[in-house]
Amino acid sequence: MKKFDLNIDRMLENWEAFHAVREIIANALDEQALTSTPEISIARDAEGLWRIRDFGRGLSHEHFTMNENQEKLEHPGLIGKFGVGLKDALATFDRLGVETRILSKFCDVAFDRSEKHDFSDVITLHACISAPSDPTFVGTEFLLKGCSDEDVEKAKRLFLCFSGEEVLERTPYGEVLRKAGSVAYIYINGIRVAEEENFLFSYNITSLTAAIKKALNRERTNVGRTAYSDRVKSILLASSSEAVAKALVDDLGHFGSGTLHDEMKWADVSVHASKIANASGNFLFLTDEEIMDAPRFVEEARASGRQIVTIPSSVKEKLSGQVDAGGHAIQDLGNFVSAWNDSFEFKFVSANALTPGERSVFETTDRLAGLIGGLPSSVRKVRISETMRPETGSFSEARGLWTGEDIVVKRSELASIESYAAVLLHELGHARSGETDITIGFEQELTALLGKVAAEALREAAARAEEPQQAQARPRSPNLPDALHQQQAASLQTSPEKKSGFWARLFGKG
Repeated sequence: MKKFDLNIDRMLENWEAFHAVREIIANALDEQALTSTPEISIARDAEGLWRIRDFGRGLSHEHFTMNENQEKLEHPGLIGKFGVGLKDALATFDRLGVETRILSKFCDVAFDRSEKHDFSDVITLHACISAPSDPTFVGTEFLLKGCSDEDVEKAKRLFLCFSGEEVLERTPYGEVLRKAGSVAYIYINGIRVAEEENFLFSYNITSLTAAIKKALNRERTNVGRTAYSDRVKSILLASSSEAVAKALVDDLGHFGSGTLHDEMKWADVSVHASKIANASGNFLFLTDEEIMDAPRFVEEARASGRQIVTIPSSVKEKLSGQVDAGGHAIQDLGNFVSAWNDSFEFKFVSANALTPGERSVFETTDRLAGLIGGLPSSVRKVRISETMRPETGSFSEARGLWTGEDIVVKRSELASIESYAAVLLHELGHARSGETDITIGFEQELTALLGKVAAEALREAAARAEEPQQAQARPRSPNLPDALHQQQAASLQTSPEKKSGFWARLFGKG
């Protein structure tokens, strides 16, 4: 037997047994990856010993040096360092009283604390190296006595391969993982280095940045977000799967409630996810303000199977004018309304289908038009519709429209003469002027119409004012009783102000 001085006394006093077990498992997994050998084995034998075994090339005494393994440093998928992590683990086992043995085809190894060569007053941990008990042994096996089941299970949970977290998508920078629980974890090459309370996914970073390499300490724990956040963004921005995008967009829908996960607070990630989801054709991206301002189109979108996604204004601005991977425009409110207009059809209602009250109002059409000289020759007919296109420059339904041939009034405007007259005269202004809203030509025509209506109303009021005087000059009818003469005179003298409504007085419906 030969003794190999490990040159360590007491190290990493804050490490627990599971930290040391983690290093043994990490080295075994690294060897599996380097040699493409079968999966490692972690099991407890009949004697209560925990056995951790890989099926690689086997450990030799050279692995007890403190030198970093160049082969591992050059491998993109590994972060282990034979020598450093191994010796930290052995020192921790020694401090905690966990008896450790190692088997390989090169040697059997036990450990004890002995005097340092030529320095009898210095006691250090030594590897006691003997000839191999089985020269044909494949791989390396660690035997741990005094290590609890909890320590081993706790160590295993620090590895992605034992975590139960599902890989949703792989990118050149790392993997997006479905969380196994409520807490998200950050892995670097399969080893957990941090946890996140408010991340939507867990992540396995496989392409390390300089900041990550600098932040990785010997404990491989508590790596700060500032070290890995840029790489997590890169992973998400490189993702293209609908599963990841849908989960992100669904989460973006929580913007209004203030319960977004942290990834969706990164505007670039929100925009990227929206563009991927847009390709499915089933989403409509709206701000809170648009949802309140355009309830009709929100209803139309949902009825057509669209999923409404609430986005912040900052994301809307970045999505404006963008296209998805298929070259399709992002489905915002403007694009949706434009497409809806292209396929819009009026639901016309015949006069016979109107209620008696609605029909009574609709029958005033000619008299209303007569206030301004009648319907222009350009107007083919006035029609009533259940549905209307939106106002120009707005997402609310118009009350009336001039189509170039017909005036179309929304059915709900027949609720009163006042509302119907206002809409009809407004659209007649368009028909007469040939101008659209908010133009000088239309404003001038509308002003002229108001003057004509006012003049007609004054003439009508003057004519009515003369009626009581004419009635008083009429001879008394010998065929009417005195009471009826008095009632007739009282009704004729009723002032117009006592009748209900301007339009009712104008058309004698008070």
